[in-house]
Amino acid sequence: MQQGDTVAIVSPSGPPDPVLLERGVQRLESLGLKVTVGAHALDRQELDYLAGGDAARAADLQAAWCDPAVSTVFCSRGGYGAARLLDLLDWDAMRGAGSKVLVGSSDITALHNAFAIELGVPTLHGPMAACEVLAGERGPEPSSWESLQAALSGTPAPVRGDRVLAPGRAEGVLSGGNLSLLASMCGTRWQPSFAGKIAFLEDIGEEPYRIDRMLTQLLQAGAFDGVRGIALGSWVDCGDPYPVLHDRLGPLGVPVLAGLPVGHGAPQMSVWLGRLGVIDTESCSLADTLRDGEQAR
Repeated sequence: MQQGDTVAIVSPSGPPDPVLLERGVQRLESLGLKVTVGAHALDRQELDYLAGGDAARAADLQAAWCDPAVSTVFCSRGGYGAARLLDLLDWDAMRGAGSKVLVGSSDITALHNAFAIELGVPTLHGPMAACEVLAGERGPEPSSWESLQAALSGTPAPVRGDRVLAPGRAEGVLSGGNLSLLASMCGTRWQPSFAGKIAFLEDIGEEPYRIDRMLTQLLQAGAFDGVRGIALGSWVDCGDPYPVLHDRLGPLGVPVLAGLPVGHGAPQMSVWLGRLGVIDTESCSLADTLRDGEQAR
């Protein structure tokens, strides 16, 4: 992404705060970007946890992705609702639009996973346009803002964790996102598979027993079969998740790096999904090994 590029903001999940959305537009414009906002980005409907009707949200996302002038599509916020769009999108038309960048996190995990399967493009797990990390009144959270810009410019810096659950080094395409969303996609055509990959997991507001349940579901569904390593992000308001994470993931016999500031809370570092990465527990780091423009193997 470069100065002068056009980026679009859409709301595939929950309804954004209009003030935060406007600030997010201004922050992106401060980078020299042209910013468009989806026609339905501020819609509301009877189900107030959704940013308008499914068809309207899907239309905004598809229009932004298929617009030849748009290089990057930012999601305004998470919440819930992205999974409801997956069977409404014209994947053939979106494939025809070529490779672009989708930016989002949390509920946007549904799109990250589906875009990887349907479009085969890398996507960016990072802060969203109408969230406090990027659009807070006092300005963007500095580390998160710097990380986002570096990732979009093709120079992502390694992200440091703070603990090791299983030592070692692993290389593979980074895949995953929010644990709750990944578990919810089991049994669908977009069921996650970490075969030959590094699995990235994070969540918010989940008790350890619920984390156990979701990991068990993914394990029993075969999602972790052939996984090369695991990178664990933030677990905001999840009590102490590490005993259950070690209990469920340790027996896989692969390196497990934890405490990465990726997911919820602040700072919120940006990482590429669908690109080749490496976790190294000696340096306690997750690094992207590709240069800008390269594709994951």
